[in-house]
Amino acid sequence: MRISELSERSGVAVATIKYYLREGLLKAGERTSPNQASYGDEHLRRLRLVRALIEVGGLPIATVRDVLAAVDTPDLALFSLLGIVQGAMSTPPPDAPEAEWERAHSKVLAEFARRNWETKPSEEAINTLTSVIVRLAQLGYTDWAETTMPAYFDGARTIAEADVTDALGAGNRDGIVDAVVVLTLLGDTAMSAIRRIAHAQVTLERMSRSEQA
Repeated sequence: MRISELSERSGVAVATIKYYLREGLLKAGERTSPNQASYGDEHLRRLRLVRALIEVGGLPIATVRDVLAAVDTPDLALFSLLGIVQGAMSTPPPDAPEAEWERAHSKVLAEFARRNWETKPSEEAINTLTSVIVRLAQLGYTDWAETTMPAYFDGARTIAEADVTDALGAGNRDGIVDAVVVLTLLGDTAMSAIRRIAHAQVTLERMSRSEQA
């Protein structure tokens, strides 16, 4: 297909496609003439992936390039790829006194230890969760790690079961890789939206019970 058709099918403007080509996020098409190139389904799939990383994940070009380099490493285990994607989206640690950070960090490690999960979480994931606890404590929510974080772990485990089932059912390695990246990004967005809906429902239920009491 020509670049105009690639643009139409992917929903990405021609100018943006050319920018991605210049930045090395998209491989060059097969030359059919000095001024024309042909693109295939692999370009369409890559464009959708790049679009998800940039538009949904909000990742800078340099980070997207690193993620794509991992995607293009054929002998990289899917488990390792998932860690790279998650690391790219991690929140940088906040400024906090060392003792405050260590207290929050120990609470995260204790929750992992309590669950006896065999996986070793990435440093980025640990730091992101630690930073959440630190920020919440600074805002006065000092008990969140004990009262609420376990529920997040329980819910996340259920969601992960569904995500992994979807990803592993995506076919060959390229399909699985795309599914891992896209489901990680869009799944976070979906979870945020569903969480807000659930908040509204639970609030309504509790207010109704309170009014009836």
